[in-house]
Amino acid sequence: MKPFRERNPLVVGAIGLAVLGGLVLAAFHVEDLPFIGGGTGYTAAFRDASGLAAGNEVRVAGVKVGTVDGVELARDGAGSYVRVAFRLTDGDVRLGDDTEATIRIKTVLGQKYLGLAPAGTGRLRPGGQIPLNHTASPLDVVQAVNALAGTLDQIDTNQLAQAFTVLSQSFADTPADVKASLSGLSTLSAAIASRDGQLSELLVHAHGVTSVLAQRDDQFQELLRDGNLLLSKVTARRDAIHNLLVTTDELATQISGLVADNRSRLGPALAQLHAVLGTLQKDRDNLSKTVANLAPFLDAFTNVLGNGRWFDSWVNGLLQPYQPKVGGQ
Repeated sequence: MKPFRERNPLVVGAIGLAVLGGLVLAAFHVEDLPFIGGGTGYTAAFRDASGLAAGNEVRVAGVKVGTVDGVELARDGAGSYVRVAFRLTDGDVRLGDDTEATIRIKTVLGQKYLGLAPAGTGRLRPGGQIPLNHTASPLDVVQAVNALAGTLDQIDTNQLAQAFTVLSQSFADTPADVKASLSGLSTLSAAIASRDGQLSELLVHAHGVTSVLAQRDDQFQELLRDGNLLLSKVTARRDAIHNLLVTTDELATQISGLVADNRSRLGPALAQLHAVLGTLQKDRDNLSKTVANLAPFLDAFTNVLGNGRWFDSWVNGLLQPYQPKVGGQ
């Protein structure tokens, strides 16, 4: 075998580029590769995507079994529809010929997931499609509110109220039931026109609230998870909290019984203590002077006993003071 330095560099470079291109292509389609991406791919036809997007979960009975790979517009002989490509990573899930698929709301903020209900005696082949008559899409409340806000802005409520008023006047000679109905419609349109600004502001604020909640969806979910964790901890400690409350109640009962049993003794003792406190209160000034006068005595007494277990004392004038002789006498 020839060494690389003796081979044609053009051939070696071409082979290297081909291998590199294959690796890059495999990196972009790694999920489609066997033993690497894993899972089995299927599709489902829907009339409306309803906000479903690639990366959303695929669930069976509430359990995640795969992910949505993509959502695209497709056509057939009957017209246009939405094709949802998804992949199942759980090998235990078996999709039959009558499997149903629905787009469901994951959170109150509008996140979606693809729900599957396996059914049928046969088996849906890999890459097979769930037909339109076995799929359903939910109503998106957020989109409905946003559409209502946009539609209301385009309605001239003043002209609408005027039209109902003119219509009511035109039918003035009609029977009472028809006249009452038209008068009610006129009153309703006038009321709506008078509250047009407030209603528009309300819908605008509702749109702002839903937008903020949608942006904080992850934080909201984390808050709910933390609250659920807190409740689970409280539930787990429920017996301990119950025992603590019961023991506290028993302790209070025992203390009450103890006070009741010793009331005959505690009463006189508390009365004597009150009398002592009264005496001390009356002699407070004398006690203060006593403490102040006692301080010098304690200081001197401490000095006497400061050298050990005996008293230090001296006698003044016991011996004559020493006087030196003058002139050798």
